[in-house]
Amino acid sequence: MSSGFTIRAATESDVPLILELIRALATYERAPNEVTATPELLKETLFGEKPGAEVLLLFENEVAAGFALFFHNFSTWIGRPGLYLEDLFVRSEHRGKGYGRALLVHLAKMARDRGCGRMEWAVLDWNEPAIEFYRTLGAKPMQEWTVFRLTRDGIANLADTAS
Repeated sequence: MSSGFTIRAATESDVPLILELIRALATYERAPNEVTATPELLKETLFGEKPGAEVLLLFENEVAAGFALFFHNFSTWIGRPGLYLEDLFVRSEHRGKGYGRALLVHLAKMARDRGCGRMEWAVLDWNEPAIEFYRTLGAKPMQEWTVFRLTRDGIANLADTAS
């Protein structure tokens, strides 16, 4: 692992960098035109009155190399919060240096210190390098679970139906 890196919590002044990294991730995930986040929206939702998520930034010699965006969920069965990793991304030119692992170790320490009962994340089924990497960390795929999603229009449609 490279020794010239640091990990820190993002601040409001990092919003343009966060958006840049989100766009780089979307390009990697073959969906560059699907990012609708704006600096104003990220500022409000990450650093406003009721933040919806947190961001860690990883720098190699003061150059932004990657990020992790996460939030807390809750397990009713174990009665504890969990840490849900929404996005983990390391720029291609910085891969192979242990930065993804470093971000996950940092998150695991945070989860432990916050009393979380689990850490979870999703991975695209075509992303074999990530799947194998996660397996080497001891993570197990939840094959009996299927993720369901409502997007903004679906949420609005459901909310507008009669009870």
